[in-house]
Amino acid sequence: MSYLTGLFTNVFERRFARAVSTDAKGRGITDLARDLLGARGEISGSTLARLILDQYAQADAKGKNAFFEFLLRDLEIDPVEVVETLKDYKAAPSKYSYRAYARASEPKRQELLRRLNQVHGGTQRLVSMRQDLLKMMRQDKKLEPLDVDFQHLFASWFNRGFLVLRPINWSSPAEVLEKIIAYEAVHAIDSWDDLRRRLQPADRRCFGFFHPAMPDEPLIFVEVALTQGIPNSVQNLLADGRDPIEAEEADTAVFYSISNCQAGLAGISFGNSLIKQVAADLSRDLIALDTFVTLSPIPGLTKWLDQNQTPALKAASLEAQAAHYLLTAKRDDKLPVDPVARFHLGNGAAVHAVHANADTSANGMRQSKGAMVNYLYDLSLITTNHEHFVTEKTVAASAAVRALSASVSSKS
Repeated sequence: MSYLTGLFTNVFERRFARAVSTDAKGRGITDLARDLLGARGEISGSTLARLILDQYAQADAKGKNAFFEFLLRDLEIDPVEVVETLKDYKAAPSKYSYRAYARASEPKRQELLRRLNQVHGGTQRLVSMRQDLLKMMRQDKKLEPLDVDFQHLFASWFNRGFLVLRPINWSSPAEVLEKIIAYEAVHAIDSWDDLRRRLQPADRRCFGFFHPAMPDEPLIFVEVALTQGIPNSVQNLLADGRDPIEAEEADTAVFYSISNCQAGLAGISFGNSLIKQVAADLSRDLIALDTFVTLSPIPGLTKWLDQNQTPALKAASLEAQAAHYLLTAKRDDKLPVDPVARFHLGNGAAVHAVHANADTSANGMRQSKGAMVNYLYDLSLITTNHEHFVTEKTVAASAAVRALSASVSSKS
């Protein structure tokens, strides 16, 4: 009976879905969206959601922009209703008055996005939708409130509790490996041989966060070199023909490349959790590891030096210039100008050492005159460093880096 019941149910669902699709044929995406918000049945809802996502994917830029404007204009909150329900809740707090206020203060477009997310592949398609939105927002600022809704939902859907940490190695599916090549954003992977050098040796690791709804799409990944001592050159780290060591011989784990993969998830933070999780896993598996550092680019250094041509800076060595930039160049909010510095210092790392001639690639010379920096992740100080950085804007740094920066100040 259970087999027959399942068979009949499956046939019914398919026929009902076809009926919904036929009824919706020729109707615009905004009408379908209104229908989806009013749909009560799971079958009709999933069919409508799929039709909406299909229509959106087939639309040109003008059509997509019109859909975003519909979401912003027609599925907005009613400010009067929000104020009135808030007054009611303030006057008589209860489950019912709070529920009324909560419903009034959430725009209907959030519920629409939730329903679109229920179909197979919906999450990935919504991530792509937000990528389109971010591009359009550069020219059309009035769309920005809509992105607040995307960020609000994505922060929940991509919560750390849902993410899966997976090792990525030479035996990983080709589909994933191809995406590692495509998404590498720090040190370009120029061939399959180059990728093999980063994944196959015993002293190399790669880890990525994945989401169950996007199992073959890495969200972010980090490449790790296991070394003896702290490296001062990415070219040496990635050199063809180098002699690898056994993982058990390493005393240092070097995070030399961290790449976000999904443009539609910009602003949703994964990196801090990724580094800390990988460091914890490596320290558990390789007991000889006692140092966790990055070998990071300094993307804003050249531009900053060009804008701050003081005699003291001109006379200083590149290491001193880089140290002074990392410790003293601040935005109006007192946080470091350099985006990579903000990321690692915000995670609780410290500026440990700076190196000249560390990245002699064309990009490295262009963005930082070849300089790179080690950020140290001292597992015993991460929380303290993070708290000081967030509350006091304090940049944690080694005595050597502070001395280099001070050498520039003393010449002023």
